[in-house]
Amino acid sequence: MLRYGFFYGPGTYYAPDGGTAQEIRARRFPLVGGGTGISSFVHVEDAADATVAALAGGARGRYNVTDEEPAAAAQWLPHAAACLGARRPLRVPALVGRLAAGPHAVHFATTLRGNSGARFRETFGWTPAHPSWREGFRQALGAPA
Repeated sequence: MLRYGFFYGPGTYYAPDGGTAQEIRARRFPLVGGGTGISSFVHVEDAADATVAALAGGARGRYNVTDEEPAAAAQWLPHAAACLGARRPLRVPALVGRLAAGPHAVHFATTLRGNSGARFRETFGWTPAHPSWREGFRQALGAPA
């Protein structure tokens, strides 16, 4: 069983025309609390390659498929905004986030723990073409390097 990080790239929420990108541009995707929730990402092309690697054979089990750099919302969200040419995200207290978007959104923004794909990479000898969301976002969201 493969469990993927948040997809970014063509056809995803984290594409220039994706829903999350639109929310970031409109400043409707704020940093909640301290922005300490850790997200793990994977480019959709890397996810497809990893799926093929898993289908080709190897050990059975549960594996996370992510890039090599989980990141706190306080890191990735301003970077995504910059890549999109958007203004920096607003900051809101966790209570405001809970009232506006609910406890699930606050969990993602403040306490999500992220995942490591190291076990999958080691077991299947797989390396993502986009090892970091930092460069991956620059490419996928159209920002200059």
